[in-house]
Amino acid sequence: MARLHRPKAGFFIRAWVIILFPITSLFFKLRWRNLDRMPAPEAGGVLIAINHLSHADTILMARFIWSSGRVPRFLIKAGVFDWAVIGRMMKGAGQIPVYRGTTNATQSLRDAVTALERGEAVAIYPEGTTTKDPDNWPMQAKTGIARLVLLSPDTPVVPVGQWGPHKTGGFQWRRLGRRRISWASVGEPLDLSRFRGKEPSAAILREITDEIMGAVRDEVAVVRGEPAPKEFYVAPHKYVDKH
Repeated sequence: MARLHRPKAGFFIRAWVIILFPITSLFFKLRWRNLDRMPAPEAGGVLIAINHLSHADTILMARFIWSSGRVPRFLIKAGVFDWAVIGRMMKGAGQIPVYRGTTNATQSLRDAVTALERGEAVAIYPEGTTTKDPDNWPMQAKTGIARLVLLSPDTPVVPVGQWGPHKTGGFQWRRLGRRRISWASVGEPLDLSRFRGKEPSAAILREITDEIMGAVRDEVAVVRGEPAPKEFYVAPHKYVDKH
């Protein structure tokens, strides 16, 4: 699948491409909509908001973003960076560690803003974990993405809705050769520059977050082919990383 653009990518990014392309092709049929809505690299930094369905999401969305012509920089749980080989490759590829619920969380925001200022594509799962909604719709998101918007208000936010990777059902030999369909759809970039200079009050953070997740949910509705619920499901528990 040809890329829309061809920005420079380092050794570790290309290593991930070599590793992940065969894996995604072996287990999934990829169906993508409106890739051309992703701003080109010369347009500068872009913040990509994606709903979170399963642990397979990241490799699929990495290929999705790569094929749109951008080099993906994911905000990923910090624990992954402690893994011997994968952690080294994550660091080398410029991925951004996230320490949820700790004093180090602000460093993640600063690192993300720096990447955006360099003109990179930063991808984030605003929900913070896989959705707990009983019907797998996007649930109410954390406000970290809103804090990023306030720190970089002129950066366009691109909503992406995905569906399908959570249906793998675990590894079974009899499933080999029967690939699941993974859908993803890009929404129109959101201009949130009207929030420039706003104080990060709870109300403002929630307004920004829900606007972004509403756009993500609309794209999920497109690929699911059914109307989205009007309200976000609220998870009953908080999820905090141990460090």
